Amino acid sequence: MASSNISFVAIFCLLLLSTMQCHAQLSSTFYDRTCPTALTTIRTTIGRAISSERRMAASLIRLHFHDCFVQGCDASLLLDETPTIVSEKTALPNLGSVRGFSIIEDAKREVEKTCPGVVSCADILAVAARDASTLVGGPSWTVKLGRRDSTTASHTLAETDLPGPFDPLSRLISGFANKGLTTRDMVALSGSHSIGQAQCFLFRDRIYSNGTDIDAGFASTRRRRCPQEDQNGNLAPLDLVTPNQLDNNYFKNLRQRKGLLQSDQVLLSGGSTDDIVLEYSNNPRAFSSDFAAAMIKMGDISPLTGQNGIIRTVCGAIN
Repeated sequence: MASSNISFVAIFCLLLLSTMQCHAQLSSTFYDRTCPTALTTIRTTIGRAISSERRMAASLIRLHFHDCFVQGCDASLLLDETPTIVSEKTALPNLGSVRGFSIIEDAKREVEKTCPGVVSCADILAVAARDASTLVGGPSWTVKLGRRDSTTASHTLAETDLPGPFDPLSRLISGFANKGLTTRDMVALSGSHSIGQAQCFLFRDRIYSNGTDIDAGFASTRRRRCPQEDQNGNLAPLDLVTPNQLDNNYFKNLRQRKGLLQSDQVLLSGGSTDDIVLEYSNNPRAFSSDFAAAMIKMGDISPLTGQNGIIRTVCGAIN
């Protein structure tokens, strides 16, 4: 009977892979026997990185997000360019902005010292995102583990499947729905923009638009470090008020028309997400709870489990 149950789960998972989610084999206790120190080792590395640069918390959460949205949570984003691999790192949504790769490699190197060939880079990404959240005042959650690493990357999917800073609300909703995430999940995950920074060229049009959806004083302040020409890479915090704290202030900013990116402010623009934004702005507990739940769901997107994939020795390369 046990063997038939296992085969049923395997068949069920294969069927579900086509609809993006199969997490029957992920478990929070996956490494309890094979590498019991894995989580504390990862947390030590992440803690050291964030204590030296608070912005790294946002970067690590974004790494996990950009990984999961392209062929699932399989660490494909970490693979470097080779003659046979076109790296996702050079795709437009990642190029020059996705960062934190060396921190993940540091964590992997430390874990390999005690448990060689056991812990996947995909799982390190998932754990790092959770640790990053808690280290900047955000929620914690129990990370399910057991993902394996891909042997391929998809530059093409990275160009098409990642949400963009100029996306209209309908595209944001459909993009997340394609990954099995609800509109509420999308709004909650957008709250990660309570931390981190954006480059000038991503919000220039918005702050010079003189539109009714942006506070004039806010636009004027942001223009100081983002001229109409040049200095494309100048950084600005996504949340001016608490830029290093993962909290619900992002949603309060939207109520004041102070969302930095167009894709931020569109969440409060008379559409279907208005009520969720208002709820989160008034109820930090609701935001924290929903953010944690959405991060767990995101971590469940098409993992490689069982005999699929590999455990990379170095996250940037196939063994």
